[in-house]
Amino acid sequence: MHKFHSETVFLIILLLFSCKKVKQEEKKIIDFSERPNVILVMTDDQGIGDVACHGNPWIKTPNIDQFYEESVRLTDFHVSPLCTPTRSALITGVYPINNGVWATFKGRDMLHGTLPTMPEVFKENGYTTAMFGKWHLGNNYPARPTDEGFDYAVHHSSGGVGELSDYWGNNYFDDTYLVNNEPQQFTGYCTDVWFNEAIDFIKENKEGPFFIYLPTNAPHHPLYVAENYSGPYKSLEGKKIPSAEFYGMITNIDENFGKLDKVLKELELDDNTIVIFCTDNGSQFGVSEDYSLGWNKGFRGRKSDKLEAGHRVPFFIRWPKAAIMGGKDIDELTSHVDLIPTLAGLANLKLPENFNGDGIDISKVLLNQTEKIEERTVFVHHRQDYRPPKPIEGSCIMNGKWRLLNGDELYDIIEDPEQLNNLKEEYPEIVSKLLGENENFISQAEQKETYRSLAYKKIGSDSQKKTKLTVQHAIGEDGPIWKQEEIAAGIKNKNALHPIEILKKGTYRFSCRRWPEECPGSIQGIPKENPKGLFSYTPITPQKVKISLFGKTYEKNVLPNDERVVFEIDLEPGKTMLESQFEEDGDMYGVYYTYIERVPES
Repeated sequence: MHKFHSETVFLIILLLFSCKKVKQEEKKIIDFSERPNVILVMTDDQGIGDVACHGNPWIKTPNIDQFYEESVRLTDFHVSPLCTPTRSALITGVYPINNGVWATFKGRDMLHGTLPTMPEVFKENGYTTAMFGKWHLGNNYPARPTDEGFDYAVHHSSGGVGELSDYWGNNYFDDTYLVNNEPQQFTGYCTDVWFNEAIDFIKENKEGPFFIYLPTNAPHHPLYVAENYSGPYKSLEGKKIPSAEFYGMITNIDENFGKLDKVLKELELDDNTIVIFCTDNGSQFGVSEDYSLGWNKGFRGRKSDKLEAGHRVPFFIRWPKAAIMGGKDIDELTSHVDLIPTLAGLANLKLPENFNGDGIDISKVLLNQTEKIEERTVFVHHRQDYRPPKPIEGSCIMNGKWRLLNGDELYDIIEDPEQLNNLKEEYPEIVSKLLGENENFISQAEQKETYRSLAYKKIGSDSQKKTKLTVQHAIGEDGPIWKQEEIAAGIKNKNALHPIEILKKGTYRFSCRRWPEECPGSIQGIPKENPKGLFSYTPITPQKVKISLFGKTYEKNVLPNDERVVFEIDLEPGKTMLESQFEEDGDMYGVYYTYIERVPES
C-alpha cells in the first residue's frame, strides 16, 4: 500500500507539472512579447531584373544582395501589373477585382473601408502599426492609412510625390508630407525621409511588437535623385540601361535598406523581426520597350503588362529566430494575396471572423513544416477605368508552369520564359480548365458590392473635418490629368464626377478652387507664390462654377479676384454623385480642387 501510495503521489505530481508546463507553453504562444516584429518594404516600379542578385550586371545593390543571401526567396511571386491594385490586394488579402480597387484613378483607387486590412489584423493582435511612404489607396475618409489600421502614418498623397493631389510644390526634396493626416515639412530626399522615420519609430517601439509597412514611392517617376547616385550610371545610359536616374534611385533605396538592417542588428531586434523585401509591379524605366536596354531576368513584360515580368517580382523574407533564412528558394506559384494569411500563420495572429481572403497560408513551407505549396490558380485582372476589368481581355490566369493570356495565348513559363511559343492548340484541355476556373472566379466577383459600386468619400465625419477632392480622381470619359505642372499650365479635363456620402444632416460648404489651399491664388490668375520655382503658370478664365448633387444644380459667377467660389447647401444624409465644373465660354471642365466641410451649428 505504501509503495502504491508513493507511486500515485508521484504520478499526480508529474501530471500537475505537465499541466503547468502545457499552460506555460500555451501562454508563450500567445504572449505578445514573444511575437515577431514585422517590416514589409515594397518599392515602386522596380522590376524583377532591377537588382544585382537577380543577375543584373550593371546595378549596384549590395545591401539587398546580402539580404537575398540571408533570406528565403519566393521565386515565382506575383502581384498586379500596376501600383494601386497591388497595394489593395496586399492590404486586404483579396484580389483587386474582389476589393473594388483595380485602377490608379477614376474612383477605383480608393478602398471602400469595409474589408479587414493587414494593419488592422496586426493592431487587433496587440501590435503597434506604422506606415511610411506611398499609400495610394485613398486620400479621404474612410480610406486613409489611419482609417485602415495604422497608428502612425507618414506619407504623400495619391500615387506619387508631386502629383496634383499631393502637397503643392513637392518634388522629392525638402517636401511637405502628411503625418497622421496633418501636413509637416521635412528636410531631405523622400526615400531618406521614409527610412529615417521608420528607424525612429523602431527605436521608440523597440519593446515591440510592431508592424511597419514601408512602401517607397521610388523609383517611380519623375526620376529625381542626387547626382552622386545617378552619376556612376551615366556612361551606361542609352548603351546598356534606359535611365541612370532610375538606377540611382534604386541604389539610394539599397543604401537605406542597409541602414535599416544595421539598426535592427544594433538594437538586437534582427533575430525576432520578420523582414520582407518586394516590389509592386514590373519595371518601367529599368527595361526599354523593345528589351534592348536593361535587364529583365530572361522574361518579357514591363509595368502594366500581362506578360510575366509585368507582375512577377522579387520577394525575399528573413526571420532568423524561426530559421527562415539561409538562401533557400521556394519555386511554387505565390501571390500578394497570400501575405495576410501567411503572416498570420507565422506570427500566430488571430484573423477576424469577416476576413475572407483569396490567398493561402504558406507559413508551414517557410518554416520547413511541409515541403510543397498546394497547387492553385492565380488571377490577374485590372483595368484603368471605373468600369470593371473585362473577364478575358487583358487577363492572365496562372497555374503551375502555365500562363494563359487573354484567354487564347498559353505559355509554358519554364520552357518558354519569353512567352514566344503559344501552346493553346497543343493543350486545349489546359486552356479549357483555366478558362472554366476564370469564369467561376468572375461570376463570384460580380456578386460582391465592391465590384458593383464605387467607394464613396464620407463627408461630415468627425475623423475628417474637411474633404479635398481633385480633378485627378474625378470620374469621366477623358484620360486623367495627374501632374501639378498640368494644373499650372491650365490643362482642362472634362472628368468632374465624385462619389460622396453625406453622413449627417446639416449645412455643407463647397469651396471650388483652381489652386490648392496651400498655394492660394485667384481662379482667373496665378498663385502668389511659386514653391521652389518649379512652375510656369498659365491663367484660365472660367466665368462660372456649377455643382450638381442629389438631383439639383447650383451655379455662381467667378469674379476677377475670386480665389474660390463657395456654395453653402443644406443636405440630408445619403449618397450622391457630386459634379463640380468650371464653365468657360460654354465649355465645361472639371474644377481642379473642391473642398467640402460641414458648417458648425451656431
